[in-house]
Amino acid sequence: MDEYKEHLRRLAVHDEALLEPSQSEKTSRAVSALDERTQALVRIAATIAVDAAPASFQQAVALALAAGATGNEIVATLDAVTPVTGTARVVQSAPKIALALGYDVEDALEHLDP
Repeated sequence: MDEYKEHLRRLAVHDEALLEPSQSEKTSRAVSALDERTQALVRIAATIAVDAAPASFQQAVALALAAGATGNEIVATLDAVTPVTGTARVVQSAPKIALALGYDVEDALEHLDP
C-alpha cells in the first residue's frame, strides 16, 4: 500500500498514536510531498481559516520565516485564502500576521492624516 494511503487509512480510523500532537507533527513532515517552506505557508493558511489566536499566528509566521518564506509570500497567503475564508476573516487576520512580522498595522492606522 502506498504510504499516503496507509496514512489516510490511519487517520480515517482515528489511530490514536498517529493523532497525538507530537506524533502527528512528525508524521506529517515525514510523509508530506510538500517542502518545508510550502508546509509553513499552508500552516499560515490554516491558521487564518480557523481564526487562531495571535500566539498561533506568531508561531506559524516564525516557522514560515525559518523555512525561508518571505514577508511577501506570507502576505500573499492572505490573498490566496480570501476566496475560501472570506474577506472578513482575512481582514481580521491581517493585523495578527502584521504583528508577527513586526509591523503594527493598528498603530500605523492611528497615525494617518485625516
